[in-house]
Amino acid sequence: MDHLDALESQSIYIFREAFNRFDRLAMLWSLGKDSNVMIWLARKAFFGHIPFPLLFCDTGKKFPEMYEFRDRYRQEWELNLVVRDCPPIEEIDATLPPAARSAARKTEALKRAIAEFDFQAVVAGIRRDEEPTRAKERVFSPRGVDAAWNFKDQPPEFWDQYNTDFAPGTHVRIHPILHWTELDIWRYIQREKIPVVPLYFSKNGKRYRSLGDTDITHPVASEAATIEEIIAELEQTRVPERSGRAMDTETEDAFERLRTAGYM
Repeated sequence: MDHLDALESQSIYIFREAFNRFDRLAMLWSLGKDSNVMIWLARKAFFGHIPFPLLFCDTGKKFPEMYEFRDRYRQEWELNLVVRDCPPIEEIDATLPPAARSAARKTEALKRAIAEFDFQAVVAGIRRDEEPTRAKERVFSPRGVDAAWNFKDQPPEFWDQYNTDFAPGTHVRIHPILHWTELDIWRYIQREKIPVVPLYFSKNGKRYRSLGDTDITHPVASEAATIEEIIAELEQTRVPERSGRAMDTETEDAFERLRTAGYM
């Protein structure tokens, strides 16, 4: 196997372990490149059909291209998609910085959906190389009361031996692409010809490397208008992937506060 084959195989194994272990399982779909790779891997893991629902927490502030992508591929991929609106900003912790507070709306929507459907576990498409706090994550990550995450109390995962034996009532987040990098994602998209939102490709000298809400996500300078050009750019750039996310440049602890509270 080459590098992408090995990554794919490990992620498929994680998906199947999760499905075997948890009766009430769901997967988050943010419409971004990582989420679409996750759907692709899940379809491979279960022979073309994803046997659990996908959850989309709608802030009402996504780009029009993202909603168009959702509506098209929801049907084309025959997804069992659950859409839940995020609560208004007035219900969110006012001590958070503005962009982080806006992003925290998704956390509350997710918590409410978990309670509504009694999901034992939720699959999320985070990667360790995205952000320092996410580098502390585990593949099978137990959560406390109200989906709170204690990054100081996580089970060891040596040599890809995953702990899936949790006390009754424990909520778990599962991260099948935690070991991938941004370059891995784009090389896999190229190889598998996975559709992505067109905002990732350069227009008028700018493109998005990470997609979120329109008011807290900004493009970066780039001339990469094809997947091949994106890969070539990423092989050279030192600009962080999330440099266009406003909440990542607010207070030093803003992102960690979000993650501790249950953010994706």
